[in-house]
Amino acid sequence: MKFLMRDRMFSIGDDHWITTEHGEKAFLVDGKVLRISDTFELKDPSGVKVAVIKKKLVSVRDAMKIERDGETLATVKKKLFTPFRDKYEAHLADGRELEVHGNILDHEFDIEDGGHRVARISRKWFSIRDAYGIDIEDGQDVSLLLCVAVCVDHLQRLEHEHEG
Repeated sequence: MKFLMRDRMFSIGDDHWITTEHGEKAFLVDGKVLRISDTFELKDPSGVKVAVIKKKLVSVRDAMKIERDGETLATVKKKLFTPFRDKYEAHLADGRELEVHGNILDHEFDIEDGGHRVARISRKWFSIRDAYGIDIEDGQDVSLLLCVAVCVDHLQRLEHEHEG
């Protein structure tokens, strides 16, 4: 299943739709303004909150939590030592770890679970210049993987703001 996301769309206070490859609204990313930390809510087309994404305030390195029904589902952060390319990891509440690797800045990367690709993120599928696609394998937790992509996008932007 493929989804379309806008490049660098995740700003606090902004709302953006994640659409299917056919242009149908799939999820709303709602950037919350009046919060102490960076917070996004992922909502289905009827407005039901599916997940909440929050930047952790106290952390050695930038990290974001994904919550569902008030419980932490995953924590996403950059791996400490990645000499040749960007790598992020998502530690899931069930003990598994998703690895995110590839060219994060150019939105050409994979999300893997135990060495098996569960999602691929790529600009190449769409002619829209400021967009990229997320192709999620059948049987996967779509909202979780979309949240991981939102976290990686936001953490990458924060890292480059700190460098610049």
